[in-house]
Amino acid sequence: MSCVPELEPDGSTVAQSIRMLKEVIDGDTYETVAARFGVSRTAVERRIKAIAVQLSQVADIDGLNEDGAAFVRRLRLHRDAILTALVDFDPRKTVEHRSSRIVSMDEIIQAGKRIKGRSNRAWHDLSLFYLLFATGARPLEIARLEVRDYLNSDGSVRRHSQMRAEVAITGKARPLHFASTRLDESLSNYLEERLRLGLGLGRDGAYRGLDPDSRLFLSTAGEGFKITPYGAPGQRRFLCRPILETYRKLFRYAEMKGVTALSVRRTVVARLYERGADEDDVGLILGISERSAVRELLARHKPTIEQLLDELV
Repeated sequence: MSCVPELEPDGSTVAQSIRMLKEVIDGDTYETVAARFGVSRTAVERRIKAIAVQLSQVADIDGLNEDGAAFVRRLRLHRDAILTALVDFDPRKTVEHRSSRIVSMDEIIQAGKRIKGRSNRAWHDLSLFYLLFATGARPLEIARLEVRDYLNSDGSVRRHSQMRAEVAITGKARPLHFASTRLDESLSNYLEERLRLGLGLGRDGAYRGLDPDSRLFLSTAGEGFKITPYGAPGQRRFLCRPILETYRKLFRYAEMKGVTALSVRRTVVARLYERGADEDDVGLILGISERSAVRELLARHKPTIEQLLDELV
């Protein structure tokens, strides 16, 4: 049973707790916030912890769980993600904790079949779906990808690409590999469809006839997912509601109950561990700089001494 207190039901008190959380992640101490609101330091800590824990249960925030939520350093590390998640956050709604869901390969295959049968833009939607599992990229990063990130100028797939700094949420470039047959098939069909519909065209003979600087995913009107900046001028804070809504729709089509973009990233981590990856490998692939954050994303099973030594030879 969690020792984290529940939020008070009063709406104004909840709003006040959210303001406290924002002030703490912006740099104020518990003591400063307590004096400002006329409450004790313990009350501030308790209310902020309650908000942070519930937020971690409904939002796709890496590394923020019931243990990490109590620590100011961890909260500040995830400041931008917390602010983004707070936009639609309603802590008074009872929400099932779904972020630890791991998806099996069989589920992914069946989900792809359902999406293909139910979507009116099957190749577009299948490509978005597989891209999450094939790369572990975040939805906002996927929304920012351009044709040149996936294709070489001769039209071949860039197997060893790069999550450019301007695409990555962290603002730091990292390796990006396209090595999935399923993703290749869906994206190839989608790009052919784009060409037929005249969406984001470039010159003949290069990038399969598409504009290399156009977004990889376009609407039927030829527009990319709308990305909205927020926060103070000069701050790297962005929100892409349309792609989040699209993924929720795809998970519904796929009948993947309890799956979120975060649980997909946990699935990617689990599969990487199965293949022998260590925490540094996972951090590099997913763009997570701290080992502790990687560990919190998916805790690895630690065997007992007896299990380690059982039938060793």
